[in-house]
Amino acid sequence: MLHLAAKPHLFNIARGAADPPHSRYCLTMRVLVITGAGVSAESGIPTFRGKDGYWRNWDPAKLATPTAFQSDPNLVWEWYRERRKRIRAAQPNPAHEAIARLAAAAGEFLLVTQNVDDLHARARWEGTHLSPEKMVQIHGDIFVTRCSGCDFGRRDLREDEKEVPKCPDCGSLMRPGVVWFGEQLDLREIERVEGYLHQGPCDAVIVAGTTALFGYIVEWAVRAVGESGRLIEVNPEETPLSQFATEQIREPAGVALPGLVTSIVSDTSR
Repeated sequence: MLHLAAKPHLFNIARGAADPPHSRYCLTMRVLVITGAGVSAESGIPTFRGKDGYWRNWDPAKLATPTAFQSDPNLVWEWYRERRKRIRAAQPNPAHEAIARLAAAAGEFLLVTQNVDDLHARARWEGTHLSPEKMVQIHGDIFVTRCSGCDFGRRDLREDEKEVPKCPDCGSLMRPGVVWFGEQLDLREIERVEGYLHQGPCDAVIVAGTTALFGYIVEWAVRAVGESGRLIEVNPEETPLSQFATEQIREPAGVALPGLVTSIVSDTSR
């Protein structure tokens, strides 16, 4: 079993004329943030687990599978179109905004999110937003529509089609660009996470709004923090990650993260 030392960690900052206009400080620290469905739930996006996640008495875990798509692609697409509509109507919450603030301030930053929505991308902090280079959607992007038979894909910002879309290149059925149950993660996205971890240990790792049931979430968090960093878990309930956390905040992400990020930024400015 890994044991992480719960030591206070000092962050360095650089101040001066080169500071970006949106922030007084440039934190010379490495940060990894991992988020799960609990963060999006605070914006009204149902999680897969629990009664609120059910759709027309269907268990989402039974719809988000290759088998379900092969059996009834119309049903699966109807569900995803409703999900897309609900996400478009949702707004980023204080947790999304706090993460955008931390990303703007940190010297090196990566967000790994299990969420397929675009709320992290839409979040703003003093006019800035999280750039695509600083975010990995490890379970895919719900607004991407990709071919089930070839490499063709597109991003659908509006919902114009009512039928199951077909690929203009090969004629195969197209599907949402997400990782379904029973499928492998996108190797390219894994390589992005691994590349960040290989660059060195992080000063702070924040894991928020996830049950951490997927082993790679725990592995990445523990590997990233090294021996002297802070591993902060933000979740109302205990998870498999809890035993490794140097700090545990038993509150929803939207409640905890604004204050946590403020304290990190404030502490480093002293």
